[in-house]
Amino acid sequence: MPFLRDLIYLLAALITAPIWLFRMVQTGKIRTDWKGRFGFGPTLPALSDGGRRLLLHAVSVGEVNAVRGLVSELHRSSPECHLVISVTTDTGYARAMELYGAKFSVVRYPFDASFAVRRLLNRVHPDLVALVELEVWPNLLAACRHRGIPVGVINGRLTERSARRYRKILPLLGGMFRQLAFVAVQDEVYAERFRALGVPEDRISVAGTMKWDNAALALDPAAADRLADALGLDRTRPLVVAGSTAPDEHALLVSAVSTPEVQLLCAPRKPEWFAAAAAVLEGCARRSRGDRGSETGRFLLDSIGELRAAYALADVIVIGRTFVPLGGSDMIEAASLGKAVIVGPHTDNFQSIVDELLKHNAIVQTDRNGLAREVRRLLGDRAHRDALAHKAREVVMAHQGATSRYARLLESQLRHATDEKSGQKYPEYNRRPGVNRDGEGGERRKKS
Repeated sequence: MPFLRDLIYLLAALITAPIWLFRMVQTGKIRTDWKGRFGFGPTLPALSDGGRRLLLHAVSVGEVNAVRGLVSELHRSSPECHLVISVTTDTGYARAMELYGAKFSVVRYPFDASFAVRRLLNRVHPDLVALVELEVWPNLLAACRHRGIPVGVINGRLTERSARRYRKILPLLGGMFRQLAFVAVQDEVYAERFRALGVPEDRISVAGTMKWDNAALALDPAAADRLADALGLDRTRPLVVAGSTAPDEHALLVSAVSTPEVQLLCAPRKPEWFAAAAAVLEGCARRSRGDRGSETGRFLLDSIGELRAAYALADVIVIGRTFVPLGGSDMIEAASLGKAVIVGPHTDNFQSIVDELLKHNAIVQTDRNGLAREVRRLLGDRAHRDALAHKAREVVMAHQGATSRYARLLESQLRHATDEKSGQKYPEYNRRPGVNRDGEGGERRKKS
């Protein structure tokens, strides 16, 4: 099966090469870490007695940010747990190095080719693999099962669109979802979708979303002041901040925020979208160029790590990728800062969060045609803005606590996982007799 999967991957890569090669060259991603994507990299040192290693896999920036609290809690409560964070994308890897590189090992997650996955596992030697949100790959699961390494999902999220895709190819996945040792999801809707894909009921739990916990409720006035001064924002004029936007949204935002006295700041989701956004935001001041002040009242935050400071300056926040069918961007941080928040109709990635905020009248949802109207209404009604902001913070605080539940789950799973020093057994559903953790033959040593 690994050979067949590798062959399918190879054929798919060759057939689609003109598309992905063109896009990688166009966006600059062709200069990625190719060695890491094929599993090469330094080998981590062996652990001393009592140590256990957890491979925490986050795909990109969103997942890397989502596990901040979890990493801190595991490091504090389980010092014997050696954390390794693996990341797929270039921007995610850079963010992981920024957040965790000083204390923990950060590695590139490779293509799901069997030889690349084997290299990664040989270098890291994890006792447990936890996949953040989803990112389930058949060769990874097969290689871990061969070595007796449990694999599970935390902060699990499975949109209806993704579930439909998986259902179409379910016969080709060889029971992939049944191989998961545990699946801890954000809500019951996601739990049901995992059940439908074959995950046994007794391995599924609902633990909430860690995104509520990562929303810091305190503003950082100094960071906000520095950003405002650097961009030359006029603090006496209203400011609309659009965060994590997609290309097709910038023209919509310019149209919706067309009053001369209102300033607009856009922060595109991906660096490769910066140039196109600048072209639409005519006369904008670009953060990357050190521009200060804009005659058109347009500003482009084409930098990484300053969105929170921009949100702190906003009178109204518009959440990007919700006015195009891309599933939406995270709105929790904006809500936690006590701001009036507008989202569009496309919020599949955060549907349960949006539903909760809507239930408490803590957010505004509209379509493309209604965006300009809602922006004007909120800017013209300070009392309504303040009421939304207050309710949003209350909702965020009421839903915090999931990070501790995920930390306890992972600690429990690590206790059940075996390392070669202790000779304890892995769960039967994730173990093949006569195979050791390196994928070689031979019986495990039993406890004396």
